[in-house]
Amino acid sequence: MPSNLILLIGLPGSGKSTFARQLIANCPSYQLVSTDEIRAQLFGDEGFQGSWMQVWRQVEREFHQAVQQQAPTVYDATNAKRSYRQEAIALARQSGFTLITGIWLDIPLAVCLERNRERSRQVPEEIVLQMHRQLSDAPPSLAEGLDELVRLTQNNSG
Repeated sequence: MPSNLILLIGLPGSGKSTFARQLIANCPSYQLVSTDEIRAQLFGDEGFQGSWMQVWRQVEREFHQAVQQQAPTVYDATNAKRSYRQEAIALARQSGFTLITGIWLDIPLAVCLERNRERSRQVPEEIVLQMHRQLSDAPPSLAEGLDELVRLTQNNSG
């Protein structure tokens, strides 16, 4: 039986976590692996960046657990940088995921910045701009190791 992973890709404020929550509400068999939730568990605050290696080790544990439980999984992280996406895809394959679908929430920068300003936990604007440059310079592609890639724009994401 194939093990499915949905790898979310998008800027802060693009709607990744909202999309993940809606998907899991509609498909309760899905498990969520969220770097924000992991940070909250490890460091008591999802906004505290802490040690990336600690976060990554927990992502790895949760990926392995999901495959063992044969649970389709959503990985909620920005994945804005190509090398980060490739590392996540490689880890997912090593963990046993056999079908990896990238869902790119390609929402305009101005919309993401506005949503970010309205959040209680804001990502610094310069970080959002840096991630936007990373995504623009190296947009997601099947060549990164994804089996499928779905691009949601403001017109088709609601």
